[in-house]
Amino acid sequence: MLGVLVNAVSVVLGGLIGCLFGRFLKQKYTSAAMTGTGLCTLYIGFSGSLRSGNPLFLIGALVLGALLGTLLDLDGKVVRLGEKAQSIVRGGGGRVAEGFVTASLLFCVGAMAVTGSLDAGLRGDNATLYAKSALDFVAAVMFAATLGPGVMLSALAVLLYQGAIALTSWWIAPLLTPQAVNEMGGAGSLLILALGLNLLGVTKIKVADLLPAIAIAPALVLISGLF
Repeated sequence: MLGVLVNAVSVVLGGLIGCLFGRFLKQKYTSAAMTGTGLCTLYIGFSGSLRSGNPLFLIGALVLGALLGTLLDLDGKVVRLGEKAQSIVRGGGGRVAEGFVTASLLFCVGAMAVTGSLDAGLRGDNATLYAKSALDFVAAVMFAATLGPGVMLSALAVLLYQGAIALTSWWIAPLLTPQAVNEMGGAGSLLILALGLNLLGVTKIKVADLLPAIAIAPALVLISGLF
């Protein structure tokens, strides 16, 4: 669990530095930085989505995920959570929920989050998570400078998500085949792509409603392997 804790702390520290730096930026510079952040998010989402080996898995995951997420009103729950966090954090320009969702997806859906947590749980090898911590630290600085303190809250998502994988690694490792991990990362990357479009003001996609797709994608891989 040490690697998971280091990763969570790196997000908090990076987010804190980004928030402090962002306070000194004027509105026009913040807008310019937001455009750059949106473009980077688009690139991360697009490049990551190419990991998928079968578009049918992505289509099925996104459609079923959207239906389930809408039924559960995940976006509404995230917004309400963001509003509560906003009252506690006292700052962030009303973008706490956006910062939380954007950073949480970016830090959790990649292959390094899954494989690193499995390595930590199965073999006590934290090397991958340490490398991921350095990358997440830099990303947290960049995103917090434009999206505010909500980015720091994503450390909780990192801690819970990667911690759960590490603690249950002996049971889930046989299920998370390389193809399942790739499809999970591909689905998550499409959500990051949607976040990038939102950051640029092109769309207003309720990304939180699509979150179940990340779990459905590997499940479809496992189900297809039974036939």
